[in-house]
Amino acid sequence: MQCVNAQWVPTAHLPLSNSQPRRSITPARSQFAKTSSPNHSDGNARESESSAAAAAAVHLPSHVKSITSTSNPFVKHCVKLRLSSSYRYQHRSVLVVGSIPIREIYKFYESMQERPGTIDCLLLLDQGEIPEGLDGLPVRTVRVNSMVMKKLSGLPSTESTDTISLMKVPSTFHNLDDDWQEADCRRWFPSAHRILVLDGIQDPGNLGTLLRSALAFRWGGVFLLPGCCDPFNEKALRASRGASFQLPIVTGNWAHLQTLTNTFHMKILAGHPQSRDQLKPVSLLSQALAYSFAKMPLCLVLGSEGNGLSEKTRQVSELISIPMTGEFESLNVSVAGGIFLFMLQPVDH
Repeated sequence: MQCVNAQWVPTAHLPLSNSQPRRSITPARSQFAKTSSPNHSDGNARESESSAAAAAAVHLPSHVKSITSTSNPFVKHCVKLRLSSSYRYQHRSVLVVGSIPIREIYKFYESMQERPGTIDCLLLLDQGEIPEGLDGLPVRTVRVNSMVMKKLSGLPSTESTDTISLMKVPSTFHNLDDDWQEADCRRWFPSAHRILVLDGIQDPGNLGTLLRSALAFRWGGVFLLPGCCDPFNEKALRASRGASFQLPIVTGNWAHLQTLTNTFHMKILAGHPQSRDQLKPVSLLSQALAYSFAKMPLCLVLGSEGNGLSEKTRQVSELISIPMTGEFESLNVSVAGGIFLFMLQPVDH
């Protein structure tokens, strides 16, 4: 069975064991190589730009049905995909760990009546059953032993990890650079009525949870400002449970975002704790306030717990706060974000 990833076209096959001589491989050039952005801080080990550019394309020969060595070049390739954002974008591939997010992604593409071409192949634990819901996938499967599965997943145990998938970076992800046109913003989000904007969210768990909440409450997509972690970071993927593949995600700067808000006449709100020495008024979130925004296109900006909102965000946004009792000044950003996303979600008319 052939692997469905048409991107993997190397000049030579890599050997399956260290006992076979290695052949030189010409590095694959990809339009996504330029998308490894300094705006993304990945909490894991990262490859330098120069080493990522020199990385070789990796191909698993079609006759290979199992892998038993952690030093296998394909295994090393997959581990680099898990650890390095620049390597992920150079190869346009993501390692997704666990049957739950894989199943969610597959179900989403199935519901959209699209061929699940995002999924390249499944890596299954030796002797294990194919997880329910994945047994009908028309993709290549490769068996691995427990040591290889641990290496691939980065987890100490295989008890909760029976499946890993290699997937393409979805076409709904856009990493913007200086080479863009204002008209491009109309294709970033199919629906720009409700867009979540994250401002310097570095914790991958918080970012993944916010993506999951945005999907649950039917927001149209997520815009990542500078300083956010990679949405395909392993911890962000785990927290999002596949939402990174189901939501349109754009990463860019304030110039890009302002073009978007001007084009769609969007109001910019920003979550901010209320305090007595506030220089700018802060409105309290309520059902009445949410209803007043029901028909209005909105951007909701959330900042990091450590640094809060950037100065630019505070200047251009209308600040809103969640009313609370007690001594706490603020909530965890993913908790606060869930409340904002629920209260301000699109209303069916």
